[in-house]
Amino acid sequence: MKFSQLPLGARFEYQGRVYVKTSPLAASGEAGGQKLIPRYAELTPLDGAPTPVTRPNRVLDETTVLAAFEAFAADCQRLLDRSSADVTQHRLLRAELEAARQRFLDSLA
Repeated sequence: MKFSQLPLGARFEYQGRVYVKTSPLAASGEAGGQKLIPRYAELTPLDGAPTPVTRPNRVLDETTVLAAFEAFAADCQRLLDRSSADVTQHRLLRAELEAARQRFLDSLA
């Protein structure tokens, strides 16, 4: 099981020691002290910790995704237009934003 799959307060064993998850990145050892737990770490849940819930694969409608992305891009443009950037900087930022938008759309092709 991965660290991110454990709820806060869950007890687990890692590298032969018992810990309690205290934050999304750290755990407290039963013997004291804090330890950062890497995302890739394989853990053994203790005390009947819940098994991870797997999300079912879902299919997204292309039209819905593209519409949501275009709305997001329009919001970004609107925020940029309200910014206090000077004219030159505004044009550069707008061009970068449009290039990023196009890269996203091209990546879907």
